[in-house]
Amino acid sequence: MNAPSGSEALAPDRRAAPAPAAAGALSRGPWLAWGGAVVVVAVLPFVFTSGASLTMMSLMGFAIVFALSYNMLLGQTGMLSFGHAVYYGLGGFITAHALNAVGAGQWPVPLPVMPLVGGLAGLAFALVFGWVSTKRAGTAFAMISLGIGELVAACSLILRGFFGGEGGISTSRTATLKFLGLNFGPQVQVYYLIAAWCLLSMAAMYAFTRTPLGRMCNAVRDNPERAEFVGYSTQMVRYLAFCASGFFAGVAGGLAAIHYEIVTASMVGAVPSGFVLLMAYIGGVGFFIGPVIGAVLMTALQISLSDYTGAWLLYVGLMFVGVVMFVPWGLGGLLLMQRPLFVGGAWKRVLPVYALGIVPTALLGAGLVALVETAHHLLVKATEGPAMRLFGIAYAADSPLAWAVIAAVLAAGLAALRWVAPRVSAAWHGAVQEALRLKAGPAPGGSR
Repeated sequence: MNAPSGSEALAPDRRAAPAPAAAGALSRGPWLAWGGAVVVVAVLPFVFTSGASLTMMSLMGFAIVFALSYNMLLGQTGMLSFGHAVYYGLGGFITAHALNAVGAGQWPVPLPVMPLVGGLAGLAFALVFGWVSTKRAGTAFAMISLGIGELVAACSLILRGFFGGEGGISTSRTATLKFLGLNFGPQVQVYYLIAAWCLLSMAAMYAFTRTPLGRMCNAVRDNPERAEFVGYSTQMVRYLAFCASGFFAGVAGGLAAIHYEIVTASMVGAVPSGFVLLMAYIGGVGFFIGPVIGAVLMTALQISLSDYTGAWLLYVGLMFVGVVMFVPWGLGGLLLMQRPLFVGGAWKRVLPVYALGIVPTALLGAGLVALVETAHHLLVKATEGPAMRLFGIAYAADSPLAWAVIAAVLAAGLAALRWVAPRVSAAWHGAVQEALRLKAGPAPGGSR
Protein backbone atom coordinates (compact mmCIF):
# COMPACT_ATOMS: atom_id res chain seq x y z
CA MET A 1 0.00 0.00 0.00
CA ASN A 2 1.29 3.46 -0.77
CA ALA A 3 0.45 6.69 1.02
CA PRO A 4 -0.99 8.69 -1.87
CA SER A 5 -3.42 5.99 -2.87
CA GLY A 6 -4.46 5.49 0.74
CA SER A 7 -5.06 9.19 1.18
CA GLU A 8 -7.19 9.34 -1.95
CA ALA A 9 -9.23 6.37 -0.84
CA LEU A 10 -9.77 7.87 2.61
CA ALA A 11 -10.81 11.28 1.26
CA PRO A 12 -14.54 11.96 1.59
CA ASP A 13 -16.68 12.27 -1.49
CA ARG A 14 -17.41 16.01 -1.71
CA ARG A 15 -19.91 15.62 -4.55
CA ALA A 16 -22.72 14.25 -2.42
CA ALA A 17 -23.93 15.51 0.94
CA PRO A 18 -24.49 12.86 3.63
CA ALA A 19 -27.99 11.80 4.44
CA PRO A 20 -29.47 13.25 7.64
CA ALA A 21 -29.05 9.98 9.50
CA ALA A 22 -25.44 9.69 8.41
CA ALA A 23 -24.79 13.31 9.35
CA GLY A 24 -26.24 12.66 12.78
CA ALA A 25 -24.03 9.61 13.19
CA LEU A 26 -21.00 11.65 12.19
CA SER A 27 -21.86 14.40 14.68
CA ARG A 28 -22.29 11.84 17.44
CA GLY A 29 -19.02 10.11 16.59
CA PRO A 30 -16.62 12.47 18.40
CA TRP A 31 -18.84 12.58 21.49
CA LEU A 32 -18.98 8.80 21.60
CA ALA A 33 -15.21 8.60 21.18
CA TRP A 34 -14.53 11.05 24.02
CA GLY A 35 -17.14 9.39 26.22
CA GLY A 36 -15.56 6.02 25.56
CA ALA A 37 -12.13 7.43 26.44
CA VAL A 38 -13.44 8.71 29.78
CA VAL A 39 -14.99 5.32 30.58
CA VAL A 40 -11.81 3.44 29.64
CA VAL A 41 -9.63 5.73 31.73
CA ALA A 42 -11.96 5.37 34.72
CA VAL A 43 -12.16 1.57 34.49
CA LEU A 44 -8.49 0.75 33.80
CA PRO A 45 -7.36 0.78 37.49
CA PHE A 46 -10.00 -1.84 38.28
CA VAL A 47 -8.64 -4.08 35.52
CA PHE A 48 -4.91 -3.51 36.08
CA THR A 49 -4.63 -3.24 39.83
CA SER A 50 -0.91 -3.77 40.44
CA GLY A 51 1.35 -0.89 41.40
CA ALA A 52 3.52 -1.44 38.32
CA SER A 53 0.48 -1.19 36.04
CA LEU A 54 -0.71 2.02 37.69
CA THR A 55 2.77 3.49 37.34
CA MET A 56 2.96 2.57 33.67
CA MET A 57 -0.47 4.05 32.95
CA SER A 58 0.51 7.24 34.76
CA LEU A 59 3.64 7.50 32.64
CA MET A 60 1.53 6.98 29.54
CA GLY A 61 -0.77 9.82 30.64
CA PHE A 62 1.78 12.62 30.64
CA ALA A 63 3.65 11.04 27.70
CA ILE A 64 0.44 11.45 25.66
CA VAL A 65 0.22 15.14 26.58
CA PHE A 66 3.92 15.62 25.72
CA ALA A 67 3.61 13.84 22.36
CA LEU A 68 0.45 15.73 21.37
CA SER A 69 2.07 19.04 22.29
CA TYR A 70 4.97 18.16 20.00
CA ASN A 71 2.55 17.22 17.26
CA MET A 72 1.13 20.76 17.40
CA LEU A 73 4.52 21.80 16.03
CA LEU A 74 5.44 18.98 13.66
CA GLY A 75 2.11 17.54 12.57
CA GLN A 76 -0.04 20.67 12.64
CA THR A 77 2.38 23.42 11.65
CA GLY A 78 5.27 21.58 10.01
CA MET A 79 7.94 22.72 12.48
CA LEU A 80 10.57 20.06 13.25
CA SER A 81 11.91 20.80 16.72
CA PHE A 82 14.94 19.18 18.35
CA GLY A 83 14.53 21.02 21.65
CA HIS A 84 10.95 20.49 22.73
CA ALA A 85 12.06 19.03 26.06
CA VAL A 86 13.07 22.57 27.12
CA TYR A 87 9.44 23.49 27.84
CA TYR A 88 8.66 20.06 29.29
CA GLY A 89 11.64 20.21 31.64
CA LEU A 90 11.32 23.86 32.64
CA GLY A 91 7.63 23.31 33.35
CA GLY A 92 8.66 20.44 35.59
CA PHE A 93 11.27 22.52 37.45
CA ILE A 94 8.85 25.41 38.06
CA THR A 95 6.24 22.94 39.29
CA ALA A 96 8.75 21.36 41.67
CA HIS A 97 9.67 24.76 43.10
CA ALA A 98 5.97 25.60 43.43
CA LEU A 99 5.33 22.32 45.25
CA ASN A 100 8.12 23.12 47.69
CA ALA A 101 6.70 26.61 48.23
CA VAL A 102 3.27 25.14 48.94
CA GLY A 103 4.82 22.60 51.31
CA ALA A 104 6.55 25.43 53.16
CA GLY A 105 3.21 27.14 53.66
CA GLN A 106 3.88 30.02 51.30
CA TRP A 107 1.15 29.27 48.73
CA PRO A 108 -2.30 27.85 49.58
CA VAL A 109 -2.61 25.97 46.28
CA PRO A 110 -3.99 22.38 46.03
CA LEU A 111 -2.06 19.77 44.08
CA PRO A 112 -4.53 19.35 41.17
CA VAL A 113 -3.82 22.96 40.15
CA MET A 114 -0.04 22.43 39.97
CA PRO A 115 0.08 21.15 36.35
CA LEU A 116 -1.37 24.53 35.36
CA VAL A 117 1.69 26.14 36.97
CA GLY A 118 3.89 23.98 34.76
CA GLY A 119 1.82 24.91 31.73
CA LEU A 120 2.14 28.63 32.43
CA ALA A 121 5.89 28.20 32.90
CA GLY A 122 6.16 26.40 29.57
CA LEU A 123 4.10 29.15 27.97
CA ALA A 124 6.32 31.87 29.45
CA PHE A 125 9.52 30.32 28.11
CA ALA A 126 7.85 29.59 24.76
CA LEU A 127 6.92 33.27 24.49
CA VAL A 128 10.60 34.18 24.83
CA PHE A 129 12.32 31.43 22.87
CA GLY A 130 9.56 31.14 20.30
CA TRP A 131 9.87 34.76 19.23
CA VAL A 132 13.43 33.99 18.11
CA SER A 133 12.84 30.46 16.82
CA THR A 134 9.79 31.08 14.67
CA LYS A 135 11.38 33.89 12.66
CA ARG A 136 12.79 31.09 10.55
CA ALA A 137 11.19 27.89 9.24
CA GLY A 138 12.37 24.54 7.94
CA THR A 139 15.96 23.52 8.64
CA ALA A 140 16.84 26.88 10.19
CA PHE A 141 14.06 26.49 12.78
CA ALA A 142 15.22 22.95 13.58
CA MET A 143 18.80 24.13 14.14
CA ILE A 144 17.68 27.07 16.32
CA SER A 145 15.57 24.73 18.45
CA LEU A 146 18.55 22.39 18.81
CA GLY A 147 20.77 25.29 19.86
CA ILE A 148 18.27 26.53 22.45
CA GLY A 149 17.91 23.00 23.78
CA GLU A 150 21.66 22.61 24.22
CA LEU A 151 21.89 26.08 25.79
CA VAL A 152 19.27 25.25 28.42
CA ALA A 153 20.83 21.82 29.03
CA ALA A 154 24.19 23.49 29.67
CA CYS A 155 22.60 26.06 31.99
CA SER A 156 21.01 23.25 33.99
CA LEU A 157 24.44 22.30 35.31
CA ILE A 158 25.56 25.90 35.85
CA LEU A 159 22.54 27.53 37.54
CA ARG A 160 22.55 25.18 40.50
CA GLY A 161 20.23 27.32 42.57
CA PHE A 162 17.36 26.80 40.15
CA PHE A 163 18.15 23.41 38.60
CA GLY A 164 19.68 21.79 41.70
CA GLY A 165 22.83 20.62 39.94
CA GLU A 166 23.22 16.94 39.13
CA GLY A 167 20.91 15.93 41.96
CA GLY A 168 17.99 17.98 40.65
CA ILE A 169 15.11 19.33 42.72
CA SER A 170 13.23 17.00 45.06
CA THR A 171 9.71 17.67 46.25
CA SER A 172 6.76 15.99 47.93
CA ARG A 173 3.26 15.92 46.55
CA THR A 174 1.75 14.83 49.88
CA ALA A 175 2.96 18.00 51.63
CA THR A 176 0.47 20.14 49.73
CA LEU A 177 -3.08 21.02 50.70
CA LYS A 178 -5.56 18.17 50.66
CA PHE A 179 -8.15 18.20 47.89
CA LEU A 180 -11.52 16.59 48.65
CA GLY A 181 -9.82 14.63 51.41
CA LEU A 182 -7.14 13.23 49.07
CA ASN A 183 -3.43 13.55 49.88
CA PHE A 184 -2.29 11.91 46.60
CA GLY A 185 0.03 9.52 48.37
CA PRO A 186 -1.41 6.30 46.85
CA GLN A 187 -0.50 5.73 43.23
CA VAL A 188 -4.12 5.29 42.19
CA GLN A 189 -4.92 8.84 43.26
CA VAL A 190 -1.95 10.13 41.24
CA TYR A 191 -3.15 8.09 38.27
CA TYR A 192 -6.58 9.69 38.29
CA LEU A 193 -5.05 13.15 38.63
CA ILE A 194 -2.79 12.53 35.62
CA ALA A 195 -5.64 10.92 33.68
CA ALA A 196 -7.93 13.90 34.29
CA TRP A 197 -5.30 16.35 33.08
CA CYS A 198 -4.48 14.09 30.14
CA LEU A 199 -8.11 14.01 28.97
CA LEU A 200 -8.53 17.73 29.55
CA SER A 201 -5.36 18.52 27.60
CA MET A 202 -6.30 16.15 24.79
CA ALA A 203 -9.71 17.77 24.45
CA ALA A 204 -8.17 21.26 24.42
CA MET A 205 -5.57 20.32 21.79
CA TYR A 206 -8.21 18.63 19.67
CA ALA A 207 -10.38 21.74 19.92
CA PHE A 208 -7.35 23.80 18.83
CA THR A 209 -7.15 21.78 15.60
CA ARG A 210 -10.76 22.75 14.80
CA THR A 211 -10.25 26.50 15.28
CA PRO A 212 -9.41 28.93 12.45
CA LEU A 213 -5.91 29.24 13.91
CA GLY A 214 -5.52 25.47 13.79
CA ARG A 215 -6.62 25.46 10.14
CA MET A 216 -4.12 28.23 9.37
CA CYS A 217 -1.40 26.15 11.01
CA ASN A 218 -2.19 23.45 8.44
CA ALA A 219 -2.10 26.04 5.66
CA VAL A 220 1.31 27.32 6.81
CA ARG A 221 2.53 23.74 6.96
CA ASP A 222 1.33 22.87 3.47
CA ASN A 223 1.86 26.11 1.54
CA PRO A 224 3.31 29.08 3.47
CA GLU A 225 3.57 31.23 0.35
CA ARG A 226 -0.16 30.92 -0.34
CA ALA A 227 -0.96 31.63 3.33
CA GLU A 228 1.03 34.86 3.10
CA PHE A 229 -0.63 35.71 -0.19
CA VAL A 230 -4.10 35.65 1.40
CA GLY A 231 -2.94 38.04 4.13
CA TYR A 232 -1.71 35.90 7.06
CA SER A 233 1.66 36.30 8.77
CA THR A 234 3.25 32.86 8.70
CA GLN A 235 5.68 33.89 11.44
CA MET A 236 2.82 34.90 13.74
CA VAL A 237 0.92 31.67 13.04
CA ARG A 238 4.04 29.64 13.83
CA TYR A 239 4.64 31.73 16.96
CA LEU A 240 1.12 31.22 18.31
CA ALA A 241 1.27 27.48 17.62
CA PHE A 242 4.69 27.38 19.30
CA CYS A 243 3.32 29.09 22.42
CA ALA A 244 0.34 26.74 22.62
CA SER A 245 2.67 23.78 22.21
CA GLY A 246 4.96 25.09 24.96
CA PHE A 247 2.00 25.44 27.33
CA PHE A 248 0.93 21.81 26.97
CA ALA A 249 4.54 20.60 27.13
CA GLY A 250 4.78 22.46 30.44
CA VAL A 251 1.61 20.73 31.64
CA ALA A 252 3.23 17.38 30.83
CA GLY A 253 6.36 18.45 32.72
CA GLY A 254 4.27 19.47 35.72
CA LEU A 255 2.55 16.07 35.73
CA ALA A 256 5.96 14.37 35.52
CA ALA A 257 7.21 16.39 38.51
CA ILE A 258 4.15 15.36 40.52
CA HIS A 259 4.59 11.72 39.56
CA TYR A 260 8.35 11.38 40.12
CA GLU A 261 8.61 13.92 42.97
CA ILE A 262 12.01 14.85 41.57
CA VAL A 263 13.11 16.83 38.52
CA THR A 264 16.65 16.51 37.15
CA ALA A 265 18.67 18.12 34.37
CA SER A 266 17.95 15.12 32.13
CA MET A 267 14.41 16.43 31.60
CA VAL A 268 15.68 19.34 29.49
CA GLY A 269 18.29 17.34 27.57
CA ALA A 270 18.40 15.94 24.08
CA VAL A 271 17.14 12.48 25.07
CA PRO A 272 13.52 13.46 25.89
CA SER A 273 13.50 15.78 22.84
CA GLY A 274 14.46 12.84 20.64
CA PHE A 275 12.10 10.46 22.41
CA VAL A 276 9.07 12.69 21.88
CA LEU A 277 9.93 12.90 18.18
CA LEU A 278 9.96 9.09 18.05
CA MET A 279 6.61 8.89 19.85
CA ALA A 280 4.94 11.35 17.51
CA TYR A 281 6.42 10.02 14.28
CA ILE A 282 5.95 6.30 15.00
CA GLY A 283 2.34 6.94 15.98
CA GLY A 284 1.71 9.18 12.98
CA VAL A 285 2.08 12.96 12.90
CA GLY A 286 -0.64 13.38 10.30
CA PHE A 287 -3.42 12.20 12.62
CA PHE A 288 -4.51 13.41 16.06
CA ILE A 289 -4.69 9.84 17.38
CA GLY A 290 -1.19 9.05 16.06
CA PRO A 291 0.91 10.57 18.89
CA VAL A 292 -1.45 8.97 21.42
CA ILE A 293 -0.69 5.54 19.94
CA GLY A 294 3.01 6.35 19.77
CA ALA A 295 3.16 7.53 23.39
CA VAL A 296 1.38 4.43 24.70
CA LEU A 297 3.50 2.07 22.62
CA MET A 298 6.85 3.72 23.34
CA THR A 299 6.17 4.00 27.07
CA ALA A 300 5.21 0.33 27.22
CA LEU A 301 8.35 -0.63 25.30
CA GLN A 302 10.56 1.54 27.48
CA ILE A 303 9.29 -0.07 30.67
CA SER A 304 8.54 -3.68 29.71
CA LEU A 305 11.04 -4.38 26.93
CA SER A 306 13.94 -3.05 28.99
CA ASP A 307 13.27 -5.82 31.53
CA TYR A 308 13.94 -8.50 28.93
CA THR A 309 16.85 -7.19 26.89
CA GLY A 310 19.61 -4.64 27.17
CA ALA A 311 19.27 -3.86 23.47
CA TRP A 312 15.77 -2.43 23.71
CA LEU A 313 16.87 0.93 22.33
CA LEU A 314 18.07 -0.84 19.20
CA TYR A 315 14.59 -2.29 18.70
CA VAL A 316 13.12 1.21 19.06
CA GLY A 317 15.57 2.45 16.43
CA LEU A 318 14.71 -0.39 14.07
CA MET A 319 11.01 0.34 14.55
CA PHE A 320 11.56 4.00 13.72
CA VAL A 321 13.54 3.15 10.58
CA GLY A 322 10.85 0.68 9.52
CA VAL A 323 8.09 3.24 10.00
CA VAL A 324 9.99 5.90 8.07
CA MET A 325 10.69 3.55 5.17
CA PHE A 326 7.47 1.57 4.88
CA VAL A 327 4.74 3.34 6.88
CA PRO A 328 5.57 7.08 6.64
CA TRP A 329 2.07 8.04 7.79
CA GLY A 330 2.63 6.13 11.08
CA LEU A 331 0.84 3.36 12.90
CA GLY A 332 -2.17 5.60 13.45
CA GLY A 333 -2.46 6.18 9.71
CA LEU A 334 -2.13 2.47 9.09
CA LEU A 335 -5.03 1.78 11.43
CA LEU A 336 -7.19 4.56 10.01
CA MET A 337 -6.67 3.16 6.51
CA GLN A 338 -8.82 0.23 7.60
CA ARG A 339 -11.74 2.47 8.57
CA PRO A 340 -13.36 2.56 5.10
CA LEU A 341 -13.38 -1.23 5.06
CA PHE A 342 -15.38 -1.45 8.29
CA VAL A 343 -17.66 1.46 7.39
CA GLY A 344 -18.35 0.00 3.95
CA GLY A 345 -18.63 -3.60 5.16
CA ALA A 346 -15.77 -4.88 2.96
CA TRP A 347 -13.41 -5.90 5.76
CA LYS A 348 -14.05 -9.63 5.29
CA ARG A 349 -12.47 -9.47 1.86
CA VAL A 350 -9.02 -8.59 3.21
CA LEU A 351 -8.94 -10.90 6.22
CA PRO A 352 -7.49 -13.95 4.38
CA VAL A 353 -4.73 -11.88 2.81
CA TYR A 354 -3.94 -10.13 6.09
CA ALA A 355 -3.73 -13.54 7.78
CA LEU A 356 -1.36 -14.65 5.04
CA GLY A 357 0.87 -11.67 5.82
CA ILE A 358 1.26 -12.70 9.46
CA VAL A 359 3.56 -15.60 8.59
CA PRO A 360 6.34 -13.69 6.78
CA THR A 361 6.07 -10.83 9.29
CA ALA A 362 6.55 -13.22 12.20
CA LEU A 363 9.40 -14.97 10.37
CA LEU A 364 11.19 -11.70 9.67
CA GLY A 365 10.61 -10.50 13.24
CA ALA A 366 12.04 -13.71 14.69
CA GLY A 367 15.10 -13.39 12.47
CA LEU A 368 15.68 -9.77 13.52
CA VAL A 369 15.31 -10.61 17.21
CA ALA A 370 17.72 -13.52 16.88
CA LEU A 371 20.22 -11.31 15.02
CA VAL A 372 20.05 -8.49 17.59
CA GLU A 373 20.16 -10.73 20.67
CA THR A 374 22.98 -12.91 19.35
CA ALA A 375 25.08 -9.90 18.35
CA HIS A 376 24.31 -8.20 21.68
CA HIS A 377 25.41 -11.30 23.57
CA LEU A 378 28.70 -11.48 21.66
CA LEU A 379 29.52 -7.78 21.89
CA VAL A 380 28.14 -6.78 25.30
CA LYS A 381 27.96 -10.00 27.29
CA ALA A 382 31.20 -11.54 26.10
CA THR A 383 32.35 -12.18 29.69
CA GLU A 384 29.40 -14.56 30.22
CA GLY A 385 30.62 -16.93 27.53
CA PRO A 386 29.04 -17.83 24.16
CA ALA A 387 26.26 -20.02 25.57
CA MET A 388 22.81 -18.41 25.39
CA ARG A 389 19.13 -19.25 25.10
CA LEU A 390 16.53 -17.63 22.85
CA PHE A 391 12.95 -18.74 22.10
CA GLY A 392 13.61 -21.72 24.39
CA ILE A 393 16.53 -22.89 22.22
CA ALA A 394 20.04 -23.16 23.67
CA TYR A 395 22.94 -22.44 21.30
CA ALA A 396 26.37 -20.85 21.15
CA ALA A 397 26.41 -17.23 20.01
CA ASP A 398 29.69 -17.76 18.14
CA SER A 399 28.53 -20.88 16.30
CA PRO A 400 28.67 -20.61 12.48
CA LEU A 401 25.62 -22.86 12.30
CA ALA A 402 23.61 -20.49 14.48
CA TRP A 403 24.50 -17.54 12.27
CA ALA A 404 23.65 -19.53 9.17
CA VAL A 405 20.21 -20.37 10.58
CA ILE A 406 19.61 -16.73 11.50
CA ALA A 407 20.59 -15.62 7.99
CA ALA A 408 18.29 -18.26 6.46
CA VAL A 409 15.34 -17.17 8.60
CA LEU A 410 15.91 -13.52 7.68
CA ALA A 411 16.19 -14.34 3.98
CA ALA A 412 13.07 -16.48 4.06
CA GLY A 413 11.11 -13.77 5.88
CA LEU A 414 12.21 -11.06 3.44
CA ALA A 415 11.43 -13.19 0.38
CA ALA A 416 8.00 -14.17 1.70
CA LEU A 417 7.20 -10.57 2.64
CA ARG A 418 8.15 -9.32 -0.84
CA TRP A 419 5.79 -11.90 -2.29
CA VAL A 420 2.90 -11.11 0.09
CA ALA A 421 3.14 -7.29 0.19
CA PRO A 422 1.82 -6.62 -3.36
CA ARG A 423 -1.08 -9.00 -2.74
CA VAL A 424 -1.97 -7.27 0.53
CA SER A 425 -1.87 -3.89 -1.21
CA ALA A 426 -4.03 -5.10 -4.10
CA ALA A 427 -6.54 -6.67 -1.70
CA TRP A 428 -6.79 -3.46 0.32
CA HIS A 429 -7.32 -1.27 -2.74
CA GLY A 430 -9.93 -3.67 -4.07
CA ALA A 431 -11.75 -3.75 -0.75
CA VAL A 432 -11.75 0.06 -0.54
CA GLN A 433 -13.24 0.33 -4.02
CA GLU A 434 -15.89 -2.22 -3.09
CA ALA A 435 -16.67 -0.29 0.10
CA LEU A 436 -17.08 2.92 -1.90
CA ARG A 437 -19.43 1.18 -4.35
CA LEU A 438 -21.51 -0.22 -1.50
CA LYS A 439 -21.66 3.21 0.12
CA ALA A 440 -22.73 4.85 -3.14
CA GLY A 441 -25.57 2.38 -3.59
CA PRO A 442 -27.00 1.00 -6.85
CA ALA A 443 -26.56 3.06 -9.99
CA PRO A 444 -29.60 4.29 -11.97
CA GLY A 445 -31.19 1.40 -13.81
CA GLY A 446 -30.61 -1.12 -11.03
CA SER A 447 -27.00 -1.98 -11.87
CA ARG A 448 -23.99 -1.17 -9.70
